[in-house]
Amino acid sequence: MNDMEAIQIIQDYIRTHYKDDNFCIHDVCSKIGYSRRQVDRFFKKYLKKTLREYINAVCLTESANELLNTRKTILEVALNSHYETHEGFARSFYKRFHIMPSVYRDKKIAIPLFIQYPVSHYNALLKHKEELFMNNALNFCMITAKERNKRKLIYLPSKNAQDYFSYCEEVGCEWEGLLNSIPEKIEPAALIELPEKFVEKGFSRIAVGIEVPLEYDKELPESYKIVELPECIMLYFQGEPYENEEDFCKAIESTYTAIGKYNPTLYGYKFAYDIAPSFNFGADTRTGARLAVPALYNDYSE
Repeated sequence: MNDMEAIQIIQDYIRTHYKDDNFCIHDVCSKIGYSRRQVDRFFKKYLKKTLREYINAVCLTESANELLNTRKTILEVALNSHYETHEGFARSFYKRFHIMPSVYRDKKIAIPLFIQYPVSHYNALLKHKEELFMNNALNFCMITAKERNKRKLIYLPSKNAQDYFSYCEEVGCEWEGLLNSIPEKIEPAALIELPEKFVEKGFSRIAVGIEVPLEYDKELPESYKIVELPECIMLYFQGEPYENEEDFCKAIESTYTAIGKYNPTLYGYKFAYDIAPSFNFGADTRTGARLAVPALYNDYSE
């Protein structure tokens, strides 16, 4: 098998078995018949982590979920995460998240939870970047309007990004885990395009973010920004489910095509990109692509 196939098998094995009591890093390597050195080499190449660093990130993220959502003692959480002592677990937790487990359980602040991106997605992104596919055939797209009260936007801007690919290359991928760790979020974390008024000098309009209730006032990591958004309508565009997991880029492009062909004035709306960001929530084989754009009623008066 090639490196990508081997990584995918290992990722699937870790995802299924990392909670097992007898889970062992050596079993992971023997699963595909590769040496630890070989596995570390292609994990470092494609996932920017050694195998042990990857497994630790998975286990520590699960421990963070247990700290917030269960009443287990910190020692019990540590043992579930394959640590032998409270102290060793606390050191690793602090090293990754820059906060002690007890403080995190108490304050519930945002931390960069680790997202297990399948390497097949990485491969699809590379392929899509090299041969951008614009699907001009418009598939079925469902549109739902949701009213939004005043709220806040938490976002992480970029300096040069123009799309998802260049954003991840510039900023990295920890944003998704961090933003999704905020329980008050209205929707999951998304790639966003900011209104011009939110774009500071030296930055681009491409960012990532979430909406939270207006009263949200918790501490945020450095570089994250928060602004107030006015009430508006969010128009959600939901594409069709699809079979091939690697077609998620095509699904998103197709849904963007639907937005471009949509005439909001026929339904009493007008697009309002100047007051709130648009959101790209990505795509999933079961639900299709999902995007949201801001709008106002045509008779809206400020």
